[in-house]
Amino acid sequence: MQRFMIADSSDVVRKVGKRILSELDFLVSEASNVYEALSNCQVELPDYLIVDSGMDGALELISTIRVMEGGKEVKIYYCVVEADLKKLMMGKRAGATDFLLKPFDRKILTAVFGNRAIAA
Repeated sequence: MQRFMIADSSDVVRKVGKRILSELDFLVSEASNVYEALSNCQVELPDYLIVDSGMDGALELISTIRVMEGGKEVKIYYCVVEADLKKLMMGKRAGATDFLLKPFDRKILTAVFGNRAIAA
């Protein structure tokens, strides 16, 4: 089973995401801030990570994970509220694999991640 972490300051976003992704057969963990996410990643890196762009230190979290042993293999999705080119480029430079628009829902998460859980 592939591991997935949602790092977002919103309890609602984490709970909704966890429920949907768990139904897609991911083992999902949550982090409410950058420090919690980094601590969890130091114990065990997830296969997939959603990082909320609104969290303080989000870009630093991405770049820190990238330099960790095995960090280059983590698929990191930088989650933004709007398709702001400057913000997207900053995420890409920090090491984000791809982007997600917030708010996400079952349809979006299933479209992006549904076949990946099965393929593993």
